[in-house]
Amino acid sequence: MPQPLSAKENSLFRQVIRNYEDKQYKRGLKAAEQILKKNPKHGDTMAMKALIINQQGKTEEAFVLGKEALTADMRSHICWHVYGLLYRYQKNFEEAIKAYKFALKLEPESHQIQRDLAFLQIQMRDYQGYIQSRTAMLQAKPQLRQNWTALAVAHHLAGDLTQAEKVLTTYEDSLKVPPSKTDYENSEAVMYKNSVIAETEDYQKALDHLESIEKHSLDRLAVSELRADYLSKLGRKEEAADAYHILLDRNPEHPDYYTKLVATLGIEANNYSAQKAIFDEYAEKNPRCDAAKRLPMDFLIDDDFREAARSYLSLMLDKGVPSTFANLKHLYTDPFKRETLGSVAQEYLESKRTSSGEGTAANDDALKGEPAALYFLAQHYNYHLSRDLAKAMDHVNKGIDLLPSNVEFHMTKARILKHYGNAQKASDTMDQARKLDLKDRYINTKAAKYQLRNNENDTALATMGLFTRNDSLGGPLHDLLDMQSVWYLTEDGEARVRNGNIGLALKRFHAVYNIFEVWQEDQFDFHSFSLRKGQIRAYVDMIRWEDHLREHPFYTRAALGAIAVYLSVYDSRQMTNGVGGSAGTNGDEAAERKKAAKKAKKEAQKAEREAAERAAKQDPNKPKGAAAESVKKDDDPNGLKLAATTEPLAEATKFLAPILQYSPKHIDGHIAGFEVFIRREKYLLALRCLNAALALDAENPTVHEQVVRFRQALNSKISSLPDKVADVLKSGFTAVDRSADLKKFNADFRAKHNDSASHVISAIKTERLLGGDKPKSEKDLAAVLDIKDVQYEQAAEALSLLKQWRSGEADLLKKAAHEKWPEVSVFA
Repeated sequence: MPQPLSAKENSLFRQVIRNYEDKQYKRGLKAAEQILKKNPKHGDTMAMKALIINQQGKTEEAFVLGKEALTADMRSHICWHVYGLLYRYQKNFEEAIKAYKFALKLEPESHQIQRDLAFLQIQMRDYQGYIQSRTAMLQAKPQLRQNWTALAVAHHLAGDLTQAEKVLTTYEDSLKVPPSKTDYENSEAVMYKNSVIAETEDYQKALDHLESIEKHSLDRLAVSELRADYLSKLGRKEEAADAYHILLDRNPEHPDYYTKLVATLGIEANNYSAQKAIFDEYAEKNPRCDAAKRLPMDFLIDDDFREAARSYLSLMLDKGVPSTFANLKHLYTDPFKRETLGSVAQEYLESKRTSSGEGTAANDDALKGEPAALYFLAQHYNYHLSRDLAKAMDHVNKGIDLLPSNVEFHMTKARILKHYGNAQKASDTMDQARKLDLKDRYINTKAAKYQLRNNENDTALATMGLFTRNDSLGGPLHDLLDMQSVWYLTEDGEARVRNGNIGLALKRFHAVYNIFEVWQEDQFDFHSFSLRKGQIRAYVDMIRWEDHLREHPFYTRAALGAIAVYLSVYDSRQMTNGVGGSAGTNGDEAAERKKAAKKAKKEAQKAEREAAERAAKQDPNKPKGAAAESVKKDDDPNGLKLAATTEPLAEATKFLAPILQYSPKHIDGHIAGFEVFIRREKYLLALRCLNAALALDAENPTVHEQVVRFRQALNSKISSLPDKVADVLKSGFTAVDRSADLKKFNADFRAKHNDSASHVISAIKTERLLGGDKPKSEKDLAAVLDIKDVQYEQAAEALSLLKQWRSGEADLLKKAAHEKWPEVSVFA
């Protein structure tokens, strides 16, 4: 039985709740202690105390106290509610939902518990449970519009569009006084209802509804766009065309309006003159409109394209628009257009030189005329589809001679050097560009990125620190973490891998993983906020975006980096334990780990000294604000615990799972999945990844290696597997027959792709795997340089393999590669 409280203690208990809600945790804890002195087994007070100490970071202690509170009073809805909240903070949402439901059984009228349960259900995408919770909340408070809207959203997300529309209509019919025309919540609600109707694909009904709510909607642009879209889908071409003309009169720079207008008018794709007439009309109406002049180049061909390109380029280069090349580079997939743009720019450059004299400096530092043409041509020859780095460097140097203090030319030169493979010079040049404009955050960020590509981690952090808060106690890195700078953390992690510091590399990759977790968690704030503010369409879009959050390339890149590190950790331990490898290799790797640990220790000591220096420089008289923020102590600042994990493959699987789930078309994800699962001896999962990779690109060189390795593994392990598993593997793996000669299979693959360096390297690696002659493989690998169109990246891969094999051919390859690519840093 629960202990009853006196009137004074009841007042104190209400104060505990207020203090918790106001985040006055010390006061709340003090008041709770006062109650527990006289009533040590009062469950509700124990539960509130558990909630407060959980907010103070004492999670384990809070859970113990929460369980004691339940033991003291199993019939208290507060105890169960708090228990659910504790699970919620631990992100154990299933258990939290169970606790909330039990609390609701004890107190069915509690709006707070019902709301917390509803938010957790939508977070977990339990739409049926969310519908039940929202129905109960609507029945409790039917006068609140947000309760009706929330129930409609629940049905909408569950796929029941008819019921969602019915709920919204029921509320509208219940209104006795029509809403004000300036009522934002009503405006959003009626537009949301229209979007629900449109999703049923009943466009006539959607159009009728749109016309009926037009006067109530404050989003005039959305109404105009939807009307044009509905009319077009209904085949009412004249009215749809008029609607798109109205939109273009409002915004002639919107490319989609032109595309949809052309489609609405039924103009055939090869009727270039009719299409161009539309663009010419708006170019004449709006002389400063860029889209009307640029977009026709997407479909024009031959002389018409040449004339349009000459006119557009002359205009842009005369004006000195830096983004001209960026606006046109999508045309480079067409060889004719690519060559034409280059020749037209060259003609323009020669005409300017003829009229003003070659190398004549402009009157000012503006990127106009001849400098603009040089800038365009430098980018043209630097682009991967039209690459000629010698010409690109020639044009950019001429541009620098004309405008020595121009940032764009120096940035482009840095990019050219990057493509040459000279990371050091590229980094130095980009930093030189940064110094030309110290107030530009973009160029500062670019300089830091190039420094990271050159493995200058400390220098890059100092560069980024120029635009972070100077008073941040944790230094620039803490501020970058706080700002969720995913690109920096990823680049820094990859640089740490190249430097051999896997602890800090894993630290950065885990930071990116945690940022995506935070973005997932941040939905909680919007489940209430968006409904309260009436921002329903944006809320539904956010929910759908969150469902595919980890499709983002930022996550994929960081996750693949982390997986590669964990695989290397696992492989090195296997060799240390005697599973493959040699004693010499093991000794070298042990020495490398020792060296990396020593380096990490030095970096930790340096970071502590810098933090102490920053703290010493703090002005004691300065008001305590941002500088006095408490920074949570990191018990693993250098990632040593992450690197020392006893289950590297389990950690790799954590990063891998979202890639396989949300990015099924990403072949590198399946390749990484195979590597993880084959090491875990999960052959069915490895086969699934391998088959998916084969479906995406059966000729991929890495996939070829994995096919041979998988057949080898099956041939040696199939007899020890359960019969059902063996049968599935036999029927599911058809790339290479069990009786096939793997050496011949590999030789055929190499012969088929003899003109591709990547495929030849993979075939040589596979040959070594199959027990081929080592000296022959080494010579074949060194001969990769003789393949036509070999790139320096492939030569660098061959060099890395030869070093790994401790081959004497490595030095010869390096020397030959340096002669072939003198600018590439790795061969220097």
